[in-house]
Amino acid sequence: MSNREDFIQNIIEVIKDMRDPKPILVTREPFEPTKLAITQFPAVLVQSGNETRDDNSMGVFRQGLITYSIRGFVRGPETDRKRNDLIERIEETLDADRKRGTNRSDVTTNVIEVNVVPRLEPLGEIEMLVQVRYRYQKGVN
Repeated sequence: MSNREDFIQNIIEVIKDMRDPKPILVTREPFEPTKLAITQFPAVLVQSGNETRDDNSMGVFRQGLITYSIRGFVRGPETDRKRNDLIERIEETLDADRKRGTNRSDVTTNVIEVNVVPRLEPLGEIEMLVQVRYRYQKGVN
């Protein structure tokens, strides 16, 4: 598998395993949150985004910086509190293993942006942009 795929698979796995609040639905496939049953919330959509790459000074290695989008959806009373709880838990979960399941010293993960997406209550939505920086050898992965 590619680095991009390995990292997103890890992000999905750790979000599926998080607790309080534990997402019921975690997927890469886009969905319409207004069509979900109330029992499917919180719901999380994780998708790969843009990547920038550049050469390291040695010329053999390149550095990649991938941005992933994590959209979280909550529903019910206290939408603002539920959004904040989901943001905090996702960030804590991602920070617990910033190497994305690898033992590589060249991999690091950072939450770079959190946005509250306007929705009519009782639906709440957030988008988190997460960057994974890594190094790889040219021609490999």
